[in-house]
Amino acid sequence: MRKVFGSVRSRAALGATLVVAVALVAAGIAVLQVLRADLGDQARLKALVDAREVASKIAAGAGYGALKLDEDVPVQVVDEDGRVRAVSEDLEAVTGTGSASVTPVTPVTAGEDDDKDDDDGAGRVSSEEEYRDGSARVDGERGDYVWAAVEATDRWGDDVTVYAGAPLATERGAVTTVRNAMLLGLPLLLVVVAAVTWLVTRRALRPVEGIRREMATITASTDLSRRVPVPGSYDEVARLARTTNETLAALEASVERQRAFVADASHELRSPVASLRTQLEVGAAHPELLDLDGAVEDVVRLQRLSADLLLLARLDAGERPSSGTPVALDALVREELAQRLGDRVPVRTEVAPVAVPGSRGQLARVLGNLVDNAQRHAVGGVRVAVRAEGRWAVLEVADDGAGVPEGERERIFERFVRLDDARSRDDGGAGLGLAIARDVAVRHGGTLAVRAAPEGGALFELRLPTG
Repeated sequence: MRKVFGSVRSRAALGATLVVAVALVAAGIAVLQVLRADLGDQARLKALVDAREVASKIAAGAGYGALKLDEDVPVQVVDEDGRVRAVSEDLEAVTGTGSASVTPVTPVTAGEDDDKDDDDGAGRVSSEEEYRDGSARVDGERGDYVWAAVEATDRWGDDVTVYAGAPLATERGAVTTVRNAMLLGLPLLLVVVAAVTWLVTRRALRPVEGIRREMATITASTDLSRRVPVPGSYDEVARLARTTNETLAALEASVERQRAFVADASHELRSPVASLRTQLEVGAAHPELLDLDGAVEDVVRLQRLSADLLLLARLDAGERPSSGTPVALDALVREELAQRLGDRVPVRTEVAPVAVPGSRGQLARVLGNLVDNAQRHAVGGVRVAVRAEGRWAVLEVADDGAGVPEGERERIFERFVRLDDARSRDDGGAGLGLAIARDVAVRHGGTLAVRAAPEGGALFELRLPTG
């Protein structure tokens, strides 16, 4: 059963069929109820009209023996003692009325009863009626009838009840015909609904199957440059295909970036490791030639590079800064700059009180990287400024060096990128400082950009939201 209804098409066809079936059954029941009620009302109305017509004749003074009762309408007149005073022709048996007898008693006239006047005045017909279900046999044919009972008073003051019947065969026949038509058409309609739903769903999901096959091929081949087909429609499937291609493009870029990162990291680690190994091997063979200062420098460089790589790995993994106590940027600048020793050029500060949410350690790392970069390129001094601009806190680090060419102002934030005049091991670093600074800025919801400084060099502007 799971295999039969395991596909979306099967479940959609089944669901649509069940919904239509329930709706049609409910609608059919409602139609039959309305039809039965309407035909029943018509039958009762016909019986009432016939009963009132006979009652009006009795009230008008027509004798019971002189009543001309239509043989097509079963009528029975019963007095208050249960005696049958008149019946219609061909009525052979009756149930549901005041009496089961179909034989009228001898009519009583004015001349036959001395207690009655020849003319006591006109009779009357009751305005109320009553309905009963019963049966009758007319001219040998038996059937179910609805009886309308109307009370009347003849001109001699006798109270009688006129029962007129209307057959229910027409009502029941019409209801049966409609019900049979529904029972015959319902399965055919459900088959059509299921088939149409299956075909429409199959056509709608055909692009999804194409996307699935292409994704399976991409997974098997690990070729992230491939893309899934995008249908020409503007529906959800087309949006799914476009989003899938965007995801594949982002995944491809991420994988390529990771590969380049691993390759660049291996290259950067190889030089200090090889240099350190060479120095240690020379020192082991000739202790008097051991360059201890150079070895320590290589170890420090390896330590810094490892810390940078670890921080980048955490940032790539989606690490978010903590949202605890806000960081006061003015205090951060003063504290970090006070701990720096041996800077090549002096650092001038222009700070105003402003605080931002985030990680103090990561923001201190950004400040240190920007100041280190400015120290490498400055000629006579470095300026660090902090100020508030609306809902933004701005941290600026400027130098009076050569600046950054306009065409290189975005490339310098890429990992392991160093400009030509900063490629030496001593001066250029590994090319990760600015990349780390921008990644941290983005993780804090801010931006980091570079432009020309008023001093003539480069001005790095870090903008962070204050709340």
